[in-house]
Amino acid sequence: MAAPKPLRLTNPHSVLAALEHRPGAVREVQLPPRGANEAWQQVAERAQAQGVPVELLPGAADGRGGARRGGGRDHGAPGAVALSEPKDGRSGSACAMVRPAPEARLGDLFADGASRDEGHGLWLALDQVQDPRNLGAVMRSAAFFGAQGVVLTRDQSAPLSAVAYDTASGGMECVPHATVTNLRRALDNARDAGLWILGAAGEAERDVAQVPRDRPWLLVLGNEERGLRRLTREGCDDLCRLTPRGGVDALNVSAAAAALLARLTV
Repeated sequence: MAAPKPLRLTNPHSVLAALEHRPGAVREVQLPPRGANEAWQQVAERAQAQGVPVELLPGAADGRGGARRGGGRDHGAPGAVALSEPKDGRSGSACAMVRPAPEARLGDLFADGASRDEGHGLWLALDQVQDPRNLGAVMRSAAFFGAQGVVLTRDQSAPLSAVAYDTASGGMECVPHATVTNLRRALDNARDAGLWILGAAGEAERDVAQVPRDRPWLLVLGNEERGLRRLTREGCDDLCRLTPRGGVDALNVSAAAAALLARLTV
């Protein structure tokens, strides 16, 4: 099986997270003609410390951005990094080529579910979320709130693209994830591992604030248009809603995920 192609990431925080969590995953860093901002300067320094090529793209400024062509460190600009000569015909903004993060086995994702008898565990499952920015934003929230893992669906779902990685801003590196073809079966596997399945649905009878915290939950969110599919909903042990407080009665899936995670973990 061929190795997945590297992703072209343009968010320096996504690249820094890859350098921290997966040494060797970053294949090349490219800096813009007018030098790098502070975050990309950090990327370049850490990349070079790990032996990753750092390339200055054509048209470099000679003092307006702190970056210069050539093989030596610029001692006149503290913290500047040595950059390789640009490759012919290449120009653009800062980016890095990064291999996608390996996926977890579903069984490993839920491995410690049964041992969490005080309700401190929280997992996520996304039922055919189709916007890669929503997917990335959910992964970022999952990382922020300490989710133990995320289950993704393969069919009719957003791919784990560079857009998703950049939107996640490092979240893809911090939370294990598994992609499944049959979400209902994955929910059954989670239940067998000791998790309880909680579906998010606007028509649910009780608010998320009423959900008991004394058990590990797998929180399931539906896609942008239809919400949870029927079979997914039937596979849940319980349903909850976010009760609106203002004039808009629904959130998009990424905002809902952040709000639900906050209510279930804080």
